[in-house]
Amino acid sequence: MESAFAWRIKPEEPVKPTSKLFTSAMLACGLALITYAAAAAQKPAHATAPRGSHQAASQPTVGQPKPKNADDFRGIASKLNTTSDALESAYQTARQANPKLTHGQFVAATMLANNLGSKNPSITTQAILDGLQSGKSIGQTLQSLGLSAKDAKEAERAAARDAREARKQAQAQQPASKSTNP
Repeated sequence: MESAFAWRIKPEEPVKPTSKLFTSAMLACGLALITYAAAAAQKPAHATAPRGSHQAASQPTVGQPKPKNADDFRGIASKLNTTSDALESAYQTARQANPKLTHGQFVAATMLANNLGSKNPSITTQAILDGLQSGKSIGQTLQSLGLSAKDAKEAERAAARDAREARKQAQAQQPASKSTNP
């Protein structure tokens, strides 16, 4: 007697070993995923700390200039017959006008104006700083003020050499002045 569902029953075919392996692997992966999801749901959420709240006070932020020592301009000031406070004040004023101005550019402009100002009265610290603010290099600025390319390059080298010597003299005098003060 045949039943009404005989058409659904198929003769048994042998199951291939790779098919069993694939099915077992998929079942294992599915169970692992479900277990992981259940375990992850039971963990507390990570608390996020507000950004910047743990920043050390001694570290400057990205937009702020680095704090300078009072002695930064000491050697150069003695070479220019002025005070380091006056140079620091002039530097801060120049930085307000041109925030991209670096300490080295200011020192170079000041030294160049000191070295070349007597020969060429149009070369002043302010004229060099104005050239830097307009996007020119120091050499381009000196050329626009009347120097040749060769003279501008030579003047830059002399100013850099003078600044290095002044810095070295200031560092050499620093330990001597500290040892004389009790």
